[in-house]
Amino acid sequence: MKSYLEPKFIIQRDQERCIQCKVCITQCSVDTHYYDTEDDEVKSYPDTCVGCQRCVVFCPTQALTVKKNPNEYRENYNWSPEVIEDITKQAETGGILLTGMGNDRDYPIYWDHLLLNASQVTNPSIDPLREPMELATYLGRKPDRVEIDPDTLSLKTKLDPLVKLDIPIMFAAMSYGAVSINVQESLARAATEMGTLWDTGEGGLHSKLYKYGSHTVVQVASGRFGVHPDYLNAARVVEIKIGQGAKPGIGGHLPGEKVSDQVSLTRMIPQGTDALSPAPQHDIYSIEDLAQLIYALKEATNYTKPISVKIAAVHNSAAIASGMVRAGADIIVLDGFRGATGATPKIIRNNVGIPIELALASVDNRLRQEGLRNQASIVISGGIRNSGDVAKAIALGADAIYIGTAALVALGCHLCQQCHTGKCSWGICTTDPTLTKRINPDIGARRLANLLHSWSLELKDMLGGMGINAIESLRGNRLHLRGVGLTDTELRILGVRMAGE
Repeated sequence: MKSYLEPKFIIQRDQERCIQCKVCITQCSVDTHYYDTEDDEVKSYPDTCVGCQRCVVFCPTQALTVKKNPNEYRENYNWSPEVIEDITKQAETGGILLTGMGNDRDYPIYWDHLLLNASQVTNPSIDPLREPMELATYLGRKPDRVEIDPDTLSLKTKLDPLVKLDIPIMFAAMSYGAVSINVQESLARAATEMGTLWDTGEGGLHSKLYKYGSHTVVQVASGRFGVHPDYLNAARVVEIKIGQGAKPGIGGHLPGEKVSDQVSLTRMIPQGTDALSPAPQHDIYSIEDLAQLIYALKEATNYTKPISVKIAAVHNSAAIASGMVRAGADIIVLDGFRGATGATPKIIRNNVGIPIELALASVDNRLRQEGLRNQASIVISGGIRNSGDVAKAIALGADAIYIGTAALVALGCHLCQQCHTGKCSWGICTTDPTLTKRINPDIGARRLANLLHSWSLELKDMLGGMGINAIESLRGNRLHLRGVGLTDTELRILGVRMAGE
């Protein structure tokens, strides 16, 4: 069937610059470039181009330019080019449209409408170059008060297991199979170096990464892929995945072509078969069921590890979070609708869920009102782009933040949204052995550690500017935030004042 779609991208090749080296052919994973033997020159077939820019970056003579197709549809506000293209694709395929990454619609980004306070005369700022600044954060259930034995000065209060993070930023769940083993190794090594955690996602833990277990969060998801006692006990935190921001209310799907021999071994499924995670966990249909699983995992790990529960940010997140804390969860993870994924139905990604900022504010408020806030830490994810977003999230009530897309961008991701194909030209979302080699774990770990180090310096600068010397003093302190360009309703939900007040 002939496609009625024009190529999304136009490839321009400067023949005077092109030396026919064929680098573009070897670097392209979607066969856009080819060698024409009759004309004895390299040419391009733009229909398959995804705009990843890898050929442009690696062209030794800068002979290539990849641009968005300038051809335009007739202007129609309701029937945009994207809507027309989606309908055309479905008319040709008869299937669900899949995509990677997170929501790219122009919904409000509330981080950009929040501003941080700064100290001036009456509350002097602190110079982070000369004064100690504390970024350490402890995740887990904390007591409302502690008792000390006056005779021995020892702690009488029994503490639940806590996890110390040297920086309140962790690497989000990205499973083996969805991303390459070299990506996971880069994340694990950077997390270990920077004193934080990385999350395995729902794909199990490859045997070569067990040595990073003290800096690892392992997931127990609906498919139970790779879950066994050694897996649970290797980790620092065990996370029950109920949902994620890019696809709330539906299950996971790793296409069979990405299930290599190593992925099948780690996930404990046959090679080449689709890894399908059911939408619900079939042993959880109530808060009571969730409590049973939480305590089963605590029993399995001898009560030595915090148990986290991850949900997508939805309209009743606050009530759900309250129930999860009462069910014994030590950490609540909220994933907003800008959270990315390897594969999701496009219609779900674009229309389901709510912004993480609003979910965070409502959950923090609810737990405080019910006197539960100290009983669980709050971790958020979904579109965190820089240290400014991190600081604002902590002021809104988060204890720590997960970053996923930002970490992949640090590794080279160009957000071409083709993660579900398994043909990532940058060697990130793939299990192809040739493509996987494009991520060097030595270089990847260094780039990720550099990113976290840079953000930590910026966080210290912002804290010092606010006259604060510890990140704990910023947590939930919304007086340090002011809103710009927000409605009264939005300000009320966020719990912040308008700038100028």
